[in-house]
Formats: sequence, C-alpha cells, structure tokens
Amino acid sequence: MSTPAGPSLDGVLMARHGETNDNLQPIRFQGFRDTPLNDTGRAQAHELAERIAAELEPVRALWSSDLSRARETAEIVGAKIGLTPRLDPRLREANRGVWEGRLFIDVKREDPVRFADWMRAGASFRFPGGESLQEQLDRVSAALEDMEQAGVLPALAVCHGGSIRVMLCSRDPRGLAAFHEFDVPNVAVLRL
Repeated sequence: MSTPAGPSLDGVLMARHGETNDNLQPIRFQGFRDTPLNDTGRAQAHELAERIAAELEPVRALWSSDLSRARETAEIVGAKIGLTPRLDPRLREANRGVWEGRLFIDVKREDPVRFADWMRAGASFRFPGGESLQEQLDRVSAALEDMEQAGVLPALAVCHGGSIRVMLCSRDPRGLAAFHEFDVPNVAVLRL
C-alpha cells in the first residue's frame, strides 16, 4: 500500500540529531526515550552547524523535536546561525512502546514474530504499546506543513531517523513498506 504524497514542502530541510550511546552497537530502541547526545554526537552537531551555516540560502527558521538529543543538536546549530529552535513534540521519533530502551538483538530473539513485522514495516505496523508508523507519518507531516505555512523559509527541522524515514516513504511508491530501505545516519540532512 502506498502512502499518498503530501504537500511539496519546498524550502523545508530535515536533519537527524547527533549520536547517542543508544546509537552505538548493540543498538537500542530509543523512541520517546530521552537519551542525550554523547561527545561524538556533540562534535557531529557542531559539524552540522558548519554545514547549515554554509548553505547558499541561509536557514531562516529552526524547529526541533523536544527530545534532548534533537534539542541539543538544534541548539548547537542555532548558536551558529543565530536562531533559537522552536520545539515541537510532533517531530519526535516514533513512540516505540515496550521496546524502548531494549536492544534490537534482544527483541529479535524474544519477540521474533513482531520483530519480523517491524522489519517489513508498512502502514499497519504498530510498536507494541506504542504508535504505528502511519501515526508517526501523520504527526511529522503536520509539523512540517505548519513549518511551510509559517512562510519563514528555508526552515530546518532537527529530528530523528524514523521521522525522516517516514517522510521519505511518503514520497516513495512503496509507501511505509520502504521504511528500512533508507539509511539516515546521524546529522544527515534531507531537503524536501
């Protein structure tokens, strides 16, 4: 099932937060879990700030997920470009329910059927005790549409890998089934 493309979102950029310890092997499900940047993540955020400052068209609005890993990344970028991030919880990672804080390898071993469902993703996949990928897409899309409607462009949203992936899926004919096809490393930038 494909996900219909939303508005064009011209002038909106998305960037993933810097590294956290949960991003290191063995990887943990983060979701709404409020994990801070590690030292590497802070260095990556400073590198991101340099890249954003070097954009040909300066970023005029800065938005961020309210989770600390995205917020701190956005604050570092904002200090470089002279903007204060506007926090928006709709830009958060998916609520990954009872899997939050757990290692991927443990979930795969202990809950193989649901983990296999996760690896297939799709609009109907729901994290046990959490939200569906469709719900995440709906709220992230609404936040980005509000950014565009504000008319202060280009705008940058500092958020999470899953938030960026659902937006990539919204522009892919495979829809949310393509979720795991996209690699979104820390501090990657996507222009919508």
